[in-house]
Amino acid sequence: MSATIIDGTSIAKEVRAKAASDAAELKANGILPCLAVILVGDNPASISYVTGKEKALAEAGMEGRDIRLKGETTEQELLNLINELNKDPTVHGILVQLPLPAHIDEDRVIMAIAPEKDVDGFHPVNVGNMMIGRKSYLPCTPHGVLVMLKTMGIETKGARTVVVGRSNIVGKPLSVLLVRKEYNSTVTICHTGTKDLAEETRRADILIAAVGSPKVITADMVKKGAVVIDVGVNRIPDSSKKSGFRLCGDVDFESVKEVASYITPVPGGVGPMTIAMLMSNTVEAAQKAQNK
Repeated sequence: MSATIIDGTSIAKEVRAKAASDAAELKANGILPCLAVILVGDNPASISYVTGKEKALAEAGMEGRDIRLKGETTEQELLNLINELNKDPTVHGILVQLPLPAHIDEDRVIMAIAPEKDVDGFHPVNVGNMMIGRKSYLPCTPHGVLVMLKTMGIETKGARTVVVGRSNIVGKPLSVLLVRKEYNSTVTICHTGTKDLAEETRRADILIAAVGSPKVITADMVKKGAVVIDVGVNRIPDSSKKSGFRLCGDVDFESVKEVASYITPVPGGVGPMTIAMLMSNTVEAAQKAQNK
């Protein structure tokens, strides 16, 4: 029997509807939630992501301040812009689309964003608060995964969870969140230094793939009945597509769905949740500004 497919698109729709409702309430009180989205250069994937975020903001009744800069923009020019946005009371969230051109230090840029406007949850202040369990903006993709698990009624307490990937954006924060008492999972993080990846993944009740390599998780690496969450989004050549490529995840979906109990597809799984949680964080930032 094939796995139940977790429909990230429909779950994200519910999250976005709640964000839109909260935004409408704020607007009734004279506050228009606003996210400034900065794109440096013309990376096609980044342009696509930014366009998706702008569309989601409009649908939720929020303002998207779309700021597009040339690829040769200097680091100092970008930092000056962020400083201006930090001071602007009508801007509640600031998002700098990554990756940045090679001549700009991403860490310096992230550090420049005021923590209270860091709706991506990447600033060290927000990461530190998340680490010790204090209130903070949670990184959008990890938070989206947790919302999916909760919505589907998947039990994390006492579950053995294996996270494949240790990025600062997904792997590390997701591991930290899953060991919190409200999730109470026993977490193993796997990475390029893991000696026998398949041995580790076969132990997982919940297997989360966040590697960034197509189809590295195959059916023989998954325990029967495991929950499989695929965070990866990879472009692979496909001459039958107008674009010349198609998207696939880090999991070999067709084979693994015959072994797993639940599985997320790519596209239509974790991806939509990332933008939905960004909308949620932006509304939260506006609410905090109102309460101030």
